Amino acid sequence: MILVTGGAGFIGSNLIAGLEAHGHGPVAVCDRLGSGDKWRNIAKRNLAELIAPEHLFNWLAVYGNEIDTVFHLGAISDTTARDVDAIVAANIRLTLDIWGWCAETGKRLIYASSAATYGDGSAGFDDDMSQAALARLRPLNPYGWSKLLVDRRIAQHVGGRGKKPRQWAGLRFFNVYGPNEYHKDGQCSVAVQVYEQATSDGKCRLFRSHNPDYPDGGQQRDFIWVDDCVQVMLWLADNPHVSGLFNLGTGEARTFADLAGAVFAALGRNTHIEYIDTPPEVRKHYQYHTQARIERLRAAGFARPFTSLEDGVGAYVSDYLATDDPYR
Repeated sequence: MILVTGGAGFIGSNLIAGLEAHGHGPVAVCDRLGSGDKWRNIAKRNLAELIAPEHLFNWLAVYGNEIDTVFHLGAISDTTARDVDAIVAANIRLTLDIWGWCAETGKRLIYASSAATYGDGSAGFDDDMSQAALARLRPLNPYGWSKLLVDRRIAQHVGGRGKKPRQWAGLRFFNVYGPNEYHKDGQCSVAVQVYEQATSDGKCRLFRSHNPDYPDGGQQRDFIWVDDCVQVMLWLADNPHVSGLFNLGTGEARTFADLAGAVFAALGRNTHIEYIDTPPEVRKHYQYHTQARIERLRAAGFARPFTSLEDGVGAYVSDYLATDDPYR
């Protein structure tokens, strides 16, 4: 059995669809669904179990022997969240407890880290797991800090003589876009936001740069299609000898204007962008450039090419956003 925490979320639900399509399973999900439409993310899946996070370890005490692999994707992922105690409980304590359980029982663990650990990028985007490299990083928000602290603690465990999971891998997700992210509201990808604006009034609004090194619309992100993230996780599931901390981006930064142009092109329309001032509270925590170094992932054996921004956005618009059923 495979356990996916955060399995009803964006990346988690896409992973479950991929596991199902490739014959992996059965799959148990640990997540909260709330009162909105998040349940639609898993409505098409055949799940073995659905567990509330507060009941996870009681459930593992009964059914843990059936688990082979844990994909731990559950977290408070809102970069604007400010309840740090809640972030510590959900992102740090729970992750380390799951690591400890997997180490003690000999299970495999793939967990979600984040590109938010890199902060403003001044220390680079190298997925170096040495203590010196990790100590140089300065995240810009509590979410990024929580992910970095977990990486640092796991690096200590890996470097020590104690028990470790049979396989372990941390994935630093960059700017992921794709179906089943709709419950994230204001934290949805820029692709969704541009699509909604373009189909509403024929134009989109992007933040001004406020940085002389980047023109308006020239802010850069490493945008990655969610299917590529799923392929990496499936590859890890098929290669239990691979462990490590890996960036999960394409290795190519693209501009916000590029992304907007890809959405308008998928809609068959001319690009129409208006620029608006970035709120002051956003400016001080703003990343103007992200670009994953992916040499370690390639050296570990993942050779599949990543989807181009134009192809990924085109598939997102035609296969999901512009359909009557945008869910995978």
